Amino acid sequence: MKRNLFLYLFLTVLVSGVTSLAVISYSSKKSSVYYYPESDTPVVRASYSPQNFPDFTFAAENAVKAVVHVKVVKKSTPQPYSLFDFFGYGQPQMPRLQEGAGSGVIISKDGYVVTNNHVIDGADEIQVTLENNQSFTAKLIGADPVTDIALLKIDAQNLPTLLYGDSDALRLGEWVLAIGNPYNLRSTITAGIVSAKARSMPSFEGDFKIEAFIQTDAAVNQGNSGGALINTRGELVGINTAIASRTGAFTGYSFAVPTTIVRKVVEDIMQHGTVQRAMLGISMQEIDGNLQKEKGLKTTKGVFIAEVVKGSPADKSGIRENDVLVSVNGVQVNSAPAVQEQVSKYRPKDKISVDVIRDGKQKEISVVLEGRDAQIAKMEESRAGVLKLYGAELKDAPKERLEKLGLKSGIEVLSVSAGKFNEAGVRENFIITHVNQMPVRNIQELQSVIQRSRRSLLIEGVYPDGKVVYYGMGI
Repeated sequence: MKRNLFLYLFLTVLVSGVTSLAVISYSSKKSSVYYYPESDTPVVRASYSPQNFPDFTFAAENAVKAVVHVKVVKKSTPQPYSLFDFFGYGQPQMPRLQEGAGSGVIISKDGYVVTNNHVIDGADEIQVTLENNQSFTAKLIGADPVTDIALLKIDAQNLPTLLYGDSDALRLGEWVLAIGNPYNLRSTITAGIVSAKARSMPSFEGDFKIEAFIQTDAAVNQGNSGGALINTRGELVGINTAIASRTGAFTGYSFAVPTTIVRKVVEDIMQHGTVQRAMLGISMQEIDGNLQKEKGLKTTKGVFIAEVVKGSPADKSGIRENDVLVSVNGVQVNSAPAVQEQVSKYRPKDKISVDVIRDGKQKEISVVLEGRDAQIAKMEESRAGVLKLYGAELKDAPKERLEKLGLKSGIEVLSVSAGKFNEAGVRENFIITHVNQMPVRNIQELQSVIQRSRRSLLIEGVYPDGKVVYYGMGI
């Protein structure tokens, strides 16, 4: 009898202990109960479970080593402030130095650095400082104002790099980190989520631009431009470029150029010296409720093709006005910037597949892309560095000729035959210094300015006798 009683008590204690342990364990996973000293009211707080929260330490600590500080110096000649200065009788004035700063991302162990075009635009000197405080003078390899991407090169080896991630694979709400040097605060890291994709911003310059930004709420300020936007795996998914602000400082949203665009621009600059830009040849309109009702469309999915340029790749492939473009090479598109982003990944002569909805039925169409301006895109293969443009042969002016004319840079007209240059009156040996009031220091910059021009060109330059001449021509 005593033995049974002892066994009963033992089992009771064992069950009670196991139950208490289970309750404690469950409670610790779900929540904890605390009492403030001045109150008898219990306060329930959720417990911290590290596995349920994102951990940015691996991505941040590794990626920050590949983000650099970019410092630029611009030299400007002061304007005369008196009649004596204007006529050359005043005291000589020293050039003024303007300094700017931004960020950059190392993409190769041998020193290639990606940044924004607006960070280095017009710079006479570019200095790159690594995360370990080593500094190098950088060389500008090429720049593309259309996408605001530039490529620099420093003389260094075995550098830490960032690997390209797939910006197309980013999901709304996904965590991202912005790394850069805001206000010269070196190696600053901020976190946020992907707020939107393929976002455009209004442009008041009227220039041709490709804008299909990743929008995030990671804090980005002046100096962050050209820095890295990375995912939680530490992969580069964008180059931080702009903010939406009425004050000039971060107020909630920032924008990055996706790596689908960055990677292609960089490869083109490295391989061809300029961007090989393809076009489809359509005018698009985003579909809202009003357009859906007006055109009798079943859904608001895709973009409405309002116009097809005659003779364009779209026209040749059979795309028609009033078609609804829904995907490019399998990637769904619901806005004009999204279409731009996908097409900008390809080069002239690349073949892509687009899906359109016509008369309520989806149709797959194969398109062979062409250059936005074949005359601009084509370099003469037989003579390295020579550009054939509108009947003229152009090349970066030799240093000796520039020094005689007191110029830092310019583009020499080697020959002129039938074409727009001849019609405008341009002669051989003319040194082009400005196009549309923008300085052009080399062939790449000339191409970029012309690509952004829509109707006409104003060309400024100098002849060997020092005479400054202006020419105008339509394009």
